[in-house]
Amino acid sequence: MDFSGTKALIFGGTSGIGLATTLKLRDAGAEVVAISRDPDKAGEIDGVELAACDVRDRDALAALFAQQAPFDILISAATGGTRAAGPFLEMDLDAYQASFDKLWGYTNVVRLGAGHLSEGGNIVLVSGSPARRARAGQSALASVGGAVEQFVRAAAVEIAPLRINVVSPGVIDTPMFGPDAEQRGKMLSGATAKHIIPRPGLPEEVADGILFVAGNAYVTGTTIDVDGGWLLS
Repeated sequence: MDFSGTKALIFGGTSGIGLATTLKLRDAGAEVVAISRDPDKAGEIDGVELAACDVRDRDALAALFAQQAPFDILISAATGGTRAAGPFLEMDLDAYQASFDKLWGYTNVVRLGAGHLSEGGNIVLVSGSPARRARAGQSALASVGGAVEQFVRAAAVEIAPLRINVVSPGVIDTPMFGPDAEQRGKMLSGATAKHIIPRPGLPEEVADGILFVAGNAYVTGTTIDVDGGWLLS
C-alpha cells in the first residue's frame, strides 16, 4: 500500500506495535511523526520526526496538533500508563481506575486531533482481545478495551466523513511482556499454545492491520482483530 504524500502522527510510535507501524508507514512513503511520552525514549529513527508528548496532557496535545497540522492519519498505540492485572476482588481499585488512563488518552487524542485532520483523514486506535474475551485476571484490560471499542463505534457516527477504527491485537511479542527475550518467548509460547495459530504475534503483523484500516476509505467504526484466533480458541 502506497502512503506517499500523506502525513501520519503516531502516539506510542517509538516502541512495540507503534514502532512497527512507524517503520511500515515510513517505508510506504508517508511523512511520519513518532511521539513518545518519555523524551528520553525517543531515540533516532531514520527518516522519522520525533516528538515528546503525554496524551493525558491536553494543553501539550493541543500545542502539538497545532504545530503539526494538517495531517492525514492519526494513530495512537499509547498505553497511557498503568495496566492493572490480577483477580478483580483482590485488585487495588486505584490501579484499576488508573488503567482507564488509556481511554482518557485516546479520547484526548481524538477530541483535540480530529479538527486538524485533512479532508478524508482517519484515526486508528489500538485495543486488545480481552475486550471481547477475557481470561481470569484481565478484568481491567477487558473493561478498558471494551470501552475503547465502543467509543470508536460511537465516535465514527459523529466525526464522519472522517473515519475512525480500532485494531485489536492478541498476544504480541513486545518488550511490554519483559525485557528478557528468552524468558518472554517461553511465557508467550505457553500463552498461545492452544490458539488456532499457536504462536505469539509480531508487532509488524499488527502494524499491517493498522495500515489496512488507515488506507481503506470504505472502513469506519470497525474493530479489526489480529489475534491468531484468540477469540475462537
